[in-house]
Amino acid sequence: FNGRFANKLQVLIDGRSVYTPLFSGVIWSEQDTFIEDIERIEVIRGPGSTIWGANAMNGVINIITKKAADTQGVLLTAGGGSFERGFVGARYGGELGENTPFRVYAKGFSRDNTTTLAGANANDTWHSARTGFRLDHTRGIDEYTVQGDMFISSTGDMLEQSILSPPFTRLDLIDTKVKGGNIRFRWDRNYSENSSTSLQVYYDRVHDQLMPNTEYAESFDIDFRHRLTILDRHEVIWGANYRLYNNKVLDTETILFIPRQKANDVSSVFVRDEIVLLQDQLRLTLGIRLGHNDFSGLEVQPDARLTWTPNEESSVWLSASKAVWTPSRGESDATISGRVMPATPDQPLPVMMAVQGSHTFDSEKLNAYELGYRYQFTENASIDVAGFFNDYSELHDFNFGNSESTLGRHAHRAELGVGIHQHLMLPVFFNNQASAHSYGGEVAVNWRPHERWRLQGSYSYLEINVNSNPVFAGESAFIGLDAKTAGAATANPRHQASFRSNYDLSDKVELNLWLRYVSSLPFYNVKEYVTMDAKLAWTPARNVEVFLVGQNLFTKNHRESESDYIPSLPTYIPRGIYAGATWRFGN
Repeated sequence: FNGRFANKLQVLIDGRSVYTPLFSGVIWSEQDTFIEDIERIEVIRGPGSTIWGANAMNGVINIITKKAADTQGVLLTAGGGSFERGFVGARYGGELGENTPFRVYAKGFSRDNTTTLAGANANDTWHSARTGFRLDHTRGIDEYTVQGDMFISSTGDMLEQSILSPPFTRLDLIDTKVKGGNIRFRWDRNYSENSSTSLQVYYDRVHDQLMPNTEYAESFDIDFRHRLTILDRHEVIWGANYRLYNNKVLDTETILFIPRQKANDVSSVFVRDEIVLLQDQLRLTLGIRLGHNDFSGLEVQPDARLTWTPNEESSVWLSASKAVWTPSRGESDATISGRVMPATPDQPLPVMMAVQGSHTFDSEKLNAYELGYRYQFTENASIDVAGFFNDYSELHDFNFGNSESTLGRHAHRAELGVGIHQHLMLPVFFNNQASAHSYGGEVAVNWRPHERWRLQGSYSYLEINVNSNPVFAGESAFIGLDAKTAGAATANPRHQASFRSNYDLSDKVELNLWLRYVSSLPFYNVKEYVTMDAKLAWTPARNVEVFLVGQNLFTKNHRESESDYIPSLPTYIPRGIYAGATWRFGN
């Protein structure tokens, strides 16, 4: 159930959700940070709604950056090449006092065009600039953090717009301007090893010209959590969250929202208890989140996990959970102009499809089950095996309304200076009548055959079976309209494999390789592919690194996927080579 905006995946940066409030999903081109500041990236497989909230349906990506004390001194990095035309970054870390470290950074990059399937320039260059800061302060049992970012970017695109006169499609070259920023405050208090609290507040505001053209989209979030140990057997976390969304959009030729400006909120409480049933061997985790949103009302999301560790080398886990994906303004308030069917002798007027939001559209539901096993052969070798079964219900689907005249219905097009041709409109409505189940598994192996060499390999299998309106998935004029549900079985790869090798050729030279395979996506007519990235790094001095990187090395270019909902032309991912250097001074 993947797509351009990954609407069933929760993504956070330092606990700040980057879900767009306009439609459920992540606008990836707006997300970035100073790469050298990242401490770790947590990838949680399967539902994580109890801890992370609604929309953590199929998984969670949590990006955690380093504390300011760990980024002291000066760091400069720069480079460029073929597709990655140029990049530059700078960071400075210092102290305002013994207990108040800080850092500031700035970065920018420019990426080249890709090519369309016809070999033409896709006019999708991407330029971005970003700056930010972090300040940490410690006082007794309290830790405070203030962190913020600002960015501006420009991204080109080619959209295949539907029009009402022959040839019924038109290529538009667009230049999307995006700017925004965020500010985050966090207060941690550690009462003891067995009790701590955290309070986090953040504000996020973005203006972009991605469809829809957003005058502003802002989010305010406050989150409180309390961790405590009870009777040495219960590790309890409980908390509450409130989030307010406020946004205003401008009509475009393709999409309009009614009303243009709207505010909505989400609130929830949760509790999770990790219970020691048998010391060092058997643990049971129970949790539940109760949430309320303006679109689907009250949502209940429980989960349970049993972990058995019979010895130091192995562990087995079994989990069952319920998660929901909640609607947004895109499913409730939007009207999206779609394909145009030319006039025929039996139908003298062209017919334009229009996907229309519905205030009766409800949340999507998931009951998920997972079984896993981990074995540690030695300190340098381990294997993880996991299987899952997901039962989806009330998934989004579409149904046709009755075609109707459009006289007087396109005032927004006249305001935009768009010619209006006489035609019929065929409404397409959201509903919750689809269902599906998916199952599969994953194997991951880690092995360090030598202190200088680390190997990682993984393989995953996915099978999806969908019960939905066949008109939007079969061989009909509407094929390709719905990749997220009706076409999900063939719009997601069935097989994926990855192999990584990190090898220190010497104390100063490191070679990293990443080989990956992805099976075909028949829904988009994307063939299977194998490709590899490589990085050669040389450290001529203690504070200097010079590197050479090759991306997608096996072929000149390849396809990976295609945009859904936004009609961007499909493009090839090119081979790229770039070089750069990093300098560190001070701490």
